[in-house]
Amino acid sequence: MEAYSLTAADMRDSILRHLAYELGTDPGHATLHDWRIALSLAVRDRLVDRWFAANRATRAAQPKRVYYLSMEFLIGRLLEDAIVNLRLEEQAGTALADLGLDFDAVIQNEPDAALGNGGLGRLAACFMESLATIGCPAFGYGIRYENGLFRQSFQDGRQIEEPEDWLSQFHAWEFERRDVAQEIRFGGEVTQKDGRAVWTGAEAVIAAAFDTPIIGWKGRWANTLRLWSAQPLHGFDLARFNRGEYAAAAEPEALARTISRVLYPDDTTGQGKELRLKQEYFFTAASLRDILRRFEAEGGALADLPKKAAIQLNDTHPAIAGPELVRLLHDERGMALDEAIATARGCLSYTNHTLMPEALERWSEDLMSQLLPRHMQLIERIDEAHAAEMPGRRVTLRENGEVKMGEIAFTMAHKVNGVSALHTDLMKETVFADLHRLHPDRIVNETNGVTPRRWLLSANPRLSRLITETIGEGWVDDLEQLDRLEASISDPGFLDAYAKAKRENKQDFAEWLAAEQGVRVDPEALFDVQIKRIHEYKRQHLNILETVALWREIKANPGAGWVPRVKIFAGKAAPGYVFAKEIIHLINDVAEVLNADPVTSPYLKVLFLPNYNVSLAERLIPAADLSEQISTAGKEASGTGNMKFALNGAPTIGTLDGANVEIRDRVGARNFFLFGMTAQEVEARRAVPDHARQAIQADPRLGGALKAISQGAFSPSDKHRYRGVVANLTGQDYFLVCSDFTAYWDAQRRAEAAFADPAVWHRGAACNTARAGWFSSDRTIRGYMTDIWGTVPLAAE
Repeated sequence: MEAYSLTAADMRDSILRHLAYELGTDPGHATLHDWRIALSLAVRDRLVDRWFAANRATRAAQPKRVYYLSMEFLIGRLLEDAIVNLRLEEQAGTALADLGLDFDAVIQNEPDAALGNGGLGRLAACFMESLATIGCPAFGYGIRYENGLFRQSFQDGRQIEEPEDWLSQFHAWEFERRDVAQEIRFGGEVTQKDGRAVWTGAEAVIAAAFDTPIIGWKGRWANTLRLWSAQPLHGFDLARFNRGEYAAAAEPEALARTISRVLYPDDTTGQGKELRLKQEYFFTAASLRDILRRFEAEGGALADLPKKAAIQLNDTHPAIAGPELVRLLHDERGMALDEAIATARGCLSYTNHTLMPEALERWSEDLMSQLLPRHMQLIERIDEAHAAEMPGRRVTLRENGEVKMGEIAFTMAHKVNGVSALHTDLMKETVFADLHRLHPDRIVNETNGVTPRRWLLSANPRLSRLITETIGEGWVDDLEQLDRLEASISDPGFLDAYAKAKRENKQDFAEWLAAEQGVRVDPEALFDVQIKRIHEYKRQHLNILETVALWREIKANPGAGWVPRVKIFAGKAAPGYVFAKEIIHLINDVAEVLNADPVTSPYLKVLFLPNYNVSLAERLIPAADLSEQISTAGKEASGTGNMKFALNGAPTIGTLDGANVEIRDRVGARNFFLFGMTAQEVEARRAVPDHARQAIQADPRLGGALKAISQGAFSPSDKHRYRGVVANLTGQDYFLVCSDFTAYWDAQRRAEAAFADPAVWHRGAACNTARAGWFSSDRTIRGYMTDIWGTVPLAAE
């Protein structure tokens, strides 16, 4: 499929037609929202043609399809993605200009789809785009969240959570598929009929399907993201309404919609745990039934299912897929249990995203038995069958009254992958050590990647133009061609142009900050950025401790020639994660004091940007100078933000954790500011009694920063506000913030010295861009296709 032959006049006519006939308005009365919807529909017309063509080709070939199951798909805005991948930038821009509209204003009117939180969801979105670019037939399956995670704001420095309302507007990219809705049941009982188990659920909801086409580069292929929305089996109860029971009449709808309202509801209560398990079963069960419906419509024998369906579980959230697929094959289709287990395993593979045992989901056997009674029985049978395979070497799927979803995902998968080389090795040694000994060929590595279309071509047009002018356009779908930039790095003219692109990106971001956040920063300062979910192991509190220590040093000696620096934080803490929310509060309190300090503020400012999302990342990453990837070694599985920063010319300050290891190997040690302990050294240090106190005593800067916080320097109205944070750091300090502080301080000073020499800095930044091409999600997906799925593309690349 080649790119469309479409003129700007054609696009203009299409926009006006949709404005009139879909939105019922004319140019004289249209709002910015109206114009954005009209443009979206005009672009969608072209996208849908490609989508239909890909679907027809897939049905004709009946190949093995990929099914990617994920609780999150952080797709962000879709309009610009579609325009770029269909190569309609010039036509759309000219058409809007002819109509008196600003292209960027129209694009930015689109809300981010609130379908994810962080790296897990953004990875899934990158994978969907790469699958379409490569031309591999695929479906993504998830939940159509009405209110997403939450919209974050701050009140007196504290995180405030409010519902996202992205679906309060018409969503131009989705199509409801009423013909494939599924009935999903919970609870009830299991009985026997004719020697077969029959599960009769007591509660039922409808999983309604909404399809979004995902287009690949140059429109060569399109796949489908199918999201499930929970709706009542029986709607409005008129009889109860007429009796005056108005709230009760709408209760079934309210209860059903609860399942697809919020991403990651607070699970600190029993009701929250039940809702989370319902969500996971709801979308997994609906997806598996959809997969079997499609397979059976093509007339295949059940035993051949692994030849036609590669089902990837993105983390443990869809791990119930193992027992559910066995139930569908064994209970509902009569396949023998052992064959059902083998068939399910032949289809399923599992991506692990964490080395923390507490993050590998566990559900109480009581909850599982109450909500999914047949699945609890099948988990026991799968456990017994697995033990029989390995006599005398049992690894149980249940422990202390809990069902272990990580072990279920591993046991029911034919392949289990880590997401960076270090993470994969550590999986074998830690969380899945026993299972790895039983199945030594099951774990493979697929280091993460990011899509260059979104994260370089669209997000950073200045740098993209320079790259294309230097080496041609082939890098966009073959990112490793960036290594051809190496020949230009020694060219002063190229480095000047590279520096100019970064400087202008920073100026744009500074202007946006002033307009949107009311904060003024110097674009010549070092933009030091840490954007990621707020969590102790990601160590935002290490960053803010170093910031406090630096503030004290500047205050004591303001004339020492400090490099001006803007510390930028962004990210959300889970509503029930009290300590993470205290870290946010501390950062905001420190920012208030430092930004108002007339002595130090010319050299050091701190910003915490609210409601971090894809669109904010697209603004900030191209403007960043320094990428903070400072997690405790051995805890971050991979990271993808680190890849986006490196690709956009922001060298990393980081530990040897996750994909940092591979990034440093590729960009070169000189272009990476390494500090801290290795994963092995972390374990040894943790075993040292009083390790935090020793580190504090060894570095007066650290002790002074902790003392300032504990004495209320940043919380004068409540001097004990951060007693818990300080007690954690001076006591257990499980994530070894204090033990890595001195090395982090030293690495920051090396970064400042490099930044103070523009020639050194820009060369290092350009080396990051030129050598980061391996971190493309296209490369990652090809690895999955070869090593795990056994699939081939249908579209020529």
